[in-house]
Amino acid sequence: MAKRRQEEGGGGSPAWMATFSDLMNLLLCFFVLLFSMSTVDAAKFEELAASLAATFSVLPAGGSTIGDAGVLVNSGASQLNSISEYYNNVGLNTEGEVTEEVSSAYEEVQRESLEQSEEMAEQIQQALEENNISTEVEVVATSRYVLLNLSSGILFDSGKADLKPEAVSIIDRVADSIYQYDQNVITIEGHTDSQPISTAQFPNNMKLSIERAYKVYDYFVNVKGFDSTSLTSSGRGEAVPVASNATPEGRAQNRRVEIKIYNSYNSN
Repeated sequence: MAKRRQEEGGGGSPAWMATFSDLMNLLLCFFVLLFSMSTVDAAKFEELAASLAATFSVLPAGGSTIGDAGVLVNSGASQLNSISEYYNNVGLNTEGEVTEEVSSAYEEVQRESLEQSEEMAEQIQQALEENNISTEVEVVATSRYVLLNLSSGILFDSGKADLKPEAVSIIDRVADSIYQYDQNVITIEGHTDSQPISTAQFPNNMKLSIERAYKVYDYFVNVKGFDSTSLTSSGRGEAVPVASNATPEGRAQNRRVEIKIYNSYNSN
């Protein structure tokens, strides 16, 4: 009798209908997500919406029957493929090339982004001059960030990662010069030359570069109060040289710490 009561309590919609309902909800969420991430042509979107309505209006006004569920699901999958193709081609002309409008918009964003970085660089350069360390720091503006380049020679002894006593003052004043951009994404990268290192503390250049970058990060966060959620540190070892490692002068340039302050276009 217990089993029979359980069967009687299982009446209502067929089991496949619950699965079908879940599928429709997932597809709806997928379409909403696609729409939120894209800027679409209004006329094309209305056409697409009408097509979707025709495909997924299973029971309009409660008066239509479902019919062959397999056919309906297949139609939805076909429509999904069409949507994928549509979004992949947004901003492209009939030859598959980027349209002039999209290209112009991209160039405009790049121009505004570079202008913002240049303005940031000017303000940082002025702050460095006021703090009497402009000669120790190279400042470069790019369309994504402002780069501060500090030679490792003024910060660390050879083969070590502890800030030299005189370097603490430099890092302190650099922090003061860029603190106004604390809410922007800031990355600190350590770099070395190609001369191999193998000590108990630093078995290779990568480990040394990571530790040097972290020492600057640690000072910024724990001494100067920078936001750790927008500040990161990393090491690149000898992988990104800016000069030839064949000469002492080139190797000196490669031993450096870079601080990148990203502009608002690239901080999200």
